[in-house]
Amino acid sequence: MNNLKFIDLFAGIGGLRLGFEQAFFQNNIKTECVYTSEIKKSAIKVLKDNFPHKKFGGDITKTNLEEIPEFDFLLAGFPCQPFSSGGKRLGFADTRGTLFFEIQRILEARRPYGFLLENVEGLVKHDLESKKDPIGKTLATILRVLEDLGYKTTWKVLDSKDFGLPQSRKRIFIAGTRVDEIPLEGFDVKSSTLQDILLKGLPTIESDFTKKLLKKYKPEELYGKSIKDKRGGKNNIHSWDIGLKGEVTTEQKQLLEQLLKERRKKHWAEKKKMDWMDGMPLTLDEIQTFYPHNNLEEILEDLVEKGYLKFEHPKSLFEEFREDGSLVKVRKPDPNIKKGYNIVTGKLSFEFNKILDPHDLAPTLVATDVSRLGIVDGNGLRKLTLQEGLKLFGFPENFIFDVSEEEGFDLLGNTVSVPVVKAICNKLCNSYISNQLVTPSF
Repeated sequence: MNNLKFIDLFAGIGGLRLGFEQAFFQNNIKTECVYTSEIKKSAIKVLKDNFPHKKFGGDITKTNLEEIPEFDFLLAGFPCQPFSSGGKRLGFADTRGTLFFEIQRILEARRPYGFLLENVEGLVKHDLESKKDPIGKTLATILRVLEDLGYKTTWKVLDSKDFGLPQSRKRIFIAGTRVDEIPLEGFDVKSSTLQDILLKGLPTIESDFTKKLLKKYKPEELYGKSIKDKRGGKNNIHSWDIGLKGEVTTEQKQLLEQLLKERRKKHWAEKKKMDWMDGMPLTLDEIQTFYPHNNLEEILEDLVEKGYLKFEHPKSLFEEFREDGSLVKVRKPDPNIKKGYNIVTGKLSFEFNKILDPHDLAPTLVATDVSRLGIVDGNGLRKLTLQEGLKLFGFPENFIFDVSEEEGFDLLGNTVSVPVVKAICNKLCNSYISNQLVTPSF
């Protein structure tokens, strides 16, 4: 028989394709990708390094349908965009102007056997009409459009930690065929921890930050710790705990700990006659109410000079017009409200913002901060490597990832977990075989 043909849209680094090919190969069905679409240069390089391509396209919004050959399955990890008229049963008008529209027009024109779509978990509740609704208008529109096109469609949020990967990564998968509903449940649950994929004996980082951190804590004491000044808790280390910006006295540390909590209390907003903000600057007089001290101003000014505190106006909500004419509310410093002392925050302020626990899972890898995840290796600290990052998504050892660290982590933050895709595609394959009377190819 001829190869089963599929197309891969918004392909990223090919996670959907890889899981799809693995599942069909396992079921003795040869596959052929007849069209790939991707616009990010670094992703295109990875795709070309790892996969054969019969036809490679760029921006799918500029692709004519004539350029796309006939195919059996469509794969797409499409970006989520707001829909203009969701839920009004306007057909193509419901999704026009969104990237889902490109999927819709291709399915309408080619009528393949099935599809698999992937998106962030937030798609489920996007554009909620009521808090009690199980799904938002965006997902409801997508499902209705797919069903109107003649597909029996199912969806489910699946977590990669249940498929043998040591990363908790929840994503919505939408599957459909012209014949069967694909049950997105009943998968074999597998588990693992970070120690199953972490490399050992790699060079560690010797910086002022790591030296001060390891001076105060033993390596194993850092497992699972977050490093940020925005919140407290037993699993959080603050910059003043390690004297990162300069040593602090016991009094200053006590003050910082109390200010960290007090600045979030809503009664201060009522007193200032402003909208509450999570982490308000407090004046000298306000701080005196919960931390009375004869030399309080001197203590506070020393913390400002060292960089642990900043002296600023609270931020109020102001209405502003965007370029498109829409009216939005934004927070800006309000010069009408007296300045106060506030904790200097920002999760990207430190070399590491979380030290991973090898006996636990990695958090969901996000492009903006994955490079700040720390690994205890021997008696030192290092960053997560790209090779380890690939393993957290289930990519094989021979996968070529010849990009810079910055590019690689950016790509990983937006990719899919291969074993999850493979498990779903096994079910798609079973449906295809049973309804097409396919004879295995090899």
